Amino acid sequence: MERIEKILRSRFFLAALCIVLEFSQLLIVFVLLYELFLPITVLGWVFYVGIILYLINRDEIPEIKIPWLIILCFLPVVGAFVYMLLSSNRTSEKEYRRYQQAGQEIRPWLEQTEDIQRLRERDFDAYLQANYLYSISKMSCYSHTRTVYYPLGEDFYTALLKDLESASRFIFMEYFIVQEGQMWNPIHEILRRKAAEGVEVFFLYDDVGCMTTLPEHYYETLEREEIHCVPANKFTPILSHIHNNRDHRKITVIDGQIGYTGGINLADEYINAIEKHGHWKDSAVRLEGEAVQNLMLLFIAAWNAQGAIHLDGSRYMNQRLEKKELLQRVNASDESLDDGFVIPFGDGPEPIYRYRTGKNVYLNMINGARKYLYITTPYLICDRELLNALRNASRKGVDVRIITPHIPDKKAILLMTQSNYSVLIEDGVKIYEYTPGFIHAKNFVCDDKYAVCGTINLDYRSLVHHFECGVWMYGTECIGQMKEDFLETVGVSERISAEQAGLKSWRRFLAEIMKAFSPLM
Repeated sequence: MERIEKILRSRFFLAALCIVLEFSQLLIVFVLLYELFLPITVLGWVFYVGIILYLINRDEIPEIKIPWLIILCFLPVVGAFVYMLLSSNRTSEKEYRRYQQAGQEIRPWLEQTEDIQRLRERDFDAYLQANYLYSISKMSCYSHTRTVYYPLGEDFYTALLKDLESASRFIFMEYFIVQEGQMWNPIHEILRRKAAEGVEVFFLYDDVGCMTTLPEHYYETLEREEIHCVPANKFTPILSHIHNNRDHRKITVIDGQIGYTGGINLADEYINAIEKHGHWKDSAVRLEGEAVQNLMLLFIAAWNAQGAIHLDGSRYMNQRLEKKELLQRVNASDESLDDGFVIPFGDGPEPIYRYRTGKNVYLNMINGARKYLYITTPYLICDRELLNALRNASRKGVDVRIITPHIPDKKAILLMTQSNYSVLIEDGVKIYEYTPGFIHAKNFVCDDKYAVCGTINLDYRSLVHHFECGVWMYGTECIGQMKEDFLETVGVSERISAEQAGLKSWRRFLAEIMKAFSPLM
């Protein structure tokens, strides 16, 4: 009873109730007008036919069109009304203008570096991937960047606390979920103390992601402590498609020298301080050196797009240490820095991002694999193009292995994930489930040469709707660490056989229905 009362009093429930009531009111008015007035009825059918023609000719993957066509078939005119309200995954015009302006402000630092030519001389295939990534995202290629991989949230957390303590100029942090507890409270205390010492601290959290984990006006608490804070894409209980576009990124930048990203949010389950869905396995990568600039620029653009206190990009870029001072700081020389190439990059909804950067980076790695491709993902609910790419890689003889959770965070999502096992296993892809619990890491490792670690899931939320980020790497030290971690994780995971992959008839039927509508979830 107490739990039900807590839900009824929650901000999430009240917001959802407002949206349902608003939608119901609009729908009732529309239906009444359609039923009672002949001209409205005729216009309704003209509108319905126009929506179908628009949908068929829309430049979109078929999987996103199919659920709407089903809705339009069963609810002809009303379905067209619902489609008009909720179908778009594009940002609002106001949000688009804000991001355009923020993007223009960081453009002076988006020129491709000379390192791309060094990469070309070293490996032409890697150069093509890096050059393609720059062409669609404008994120430059960097060397002179040390990389460290953290296979668990606990390892990441220890390193993060130490680096936050070392901050002397500024700290940027951007996270999808923040929750008070054993993980966040010490971080909060460091940020509060650093702000009091004169370090500039800027904190960005997603308002929907934190709707059930933080008080509604939590940002005001941080502001009172001189921590500049903004809830990204602040939620308002108004019926709109723009609530689809959440800030799913996880970024920390310290003094422009050290950067983190990966799957780890700032809540207790991510460091296994509490048990939630068994053992929680996640990952992150730490960058130190020149490539941190890209993470800085992603944060500055995201912050300025929220319309809060303006961050002057030139000021913070100028605060970055010169290479000579940086090398002294890490007690290294040019030769001893990581000899690979690193591209931190961002992704997001249309039209802010014209191309599906995360999906295309994954496709390039899948299609370019020659020996092996190792993937960890909490969800395996992607479109036919990605599934076929994985199957084709396996058919060529590439050792394709994928680890998914055994204990899900959402049972319906696990069912949709498992429904893709059979077709992949049939073509030789090896599927494993992480038996100790839930695996939240989003990693690709390929041929001892390439890797991606970031926030991008293999589902429609990440690949179509959300603001995301990741780090593409070639020849870096942490690629070996990521491969080793994958193989160790396989050792505690269960390989799924073809017999196990075959769902019972009723589960298959339910999964197929859910998969048809998964692009809308």
